[in-house]
Amino acid sequence: MSQPAPHIVRRGSGRPLLLVHGLGVDHRFLLPLDDALEAAGGWERIYVDLPGFGGTPALEGEGGLPEFADWLDDVVADLVGEEPLAVLGTSIGGLLVRELVARRPEQVTGLALLAPVVDPDPDARDVPERTILEKDQALLAELDEEEAEPFLDLAVIQTRPVWEQFREHVLPGAQRVDEDALTRLQDGYALEGPLPEERFGTYDRPTLIVTGRQDDKVGFMDQLALAEHFPRLTLAMLDRAGHNVHLDQEQAVGAMVQNWAADAAREL
Repeated sequence: MSQPAPHIVRRGSGRPLLLVHGLGVDHRFLLPLDDALEAAGGWERIYVDLPGFGGTPALEGEGGLPEFADWLDDVVADLVGEEPLAVLGTSIGGLLVRELVARRPEQVTGLALLAPVVDPDPDARDVPERTILEKDQALLAELDEEEAEPFLDLAVIQTRPVWEQFREHVLPGAQRVDEDALTRLQDGYALEGPLPEERFGTYDRPTLIVTGRQDDKVGFMDQLALAEHFPRLTLAMLDRAGHNVHLDQEQAVGAMVQNWAADAAREL
């Protein structure tokens, strides 16, 4: 069964760095990190749309998480072959890039995870209660109800600067989701076999994990428990940040991503 070619956006030049977004958005969600990655130097940033999101058509067949993992592995094979690469993933993209580490442990020279899914089963996650730290009531009163719904569900800082980031980098992808593909993915929202860490054991390359203290979607406790698998881990839990941690704390996350990318470049 043939599967869709990925829609990708390339920025810069150098060794490949693959960036993988999460559920319900597309590659534009991660573009706010591009200045930091460019400043690190030495990387061609490859932003990919997952199947059924953005510009990539949906998978044929079942279209669950195992099929997404196989598709992404094939994309890496087609784009970079056996060449070393670094990977960055957010939310479910954070699980998918860890799966790449399990499959390609010698090839992946750096791993960055932003608010990553640890266990696909929502009932197995340790998450805090929903908290909103700041609201701009005037802004909320003027928002279109349909556009505001995903913003209000995710944002813990509901102010104009955060909304403008959300409108630019989240809404365009959210409005292009293939709903059938999303349903099939949610119906098959589990990897086959053990989670990636149980297979690769220890990953001894530059690793970054950034979580939001107020992230009520995937939490922060499960991510802290990953530390034993990553001897070269930088781990940060940021206050005033929810699931869209790099939008809520753009400067802090950008600085950490830049440092991580520079460290990963030294591995080449």
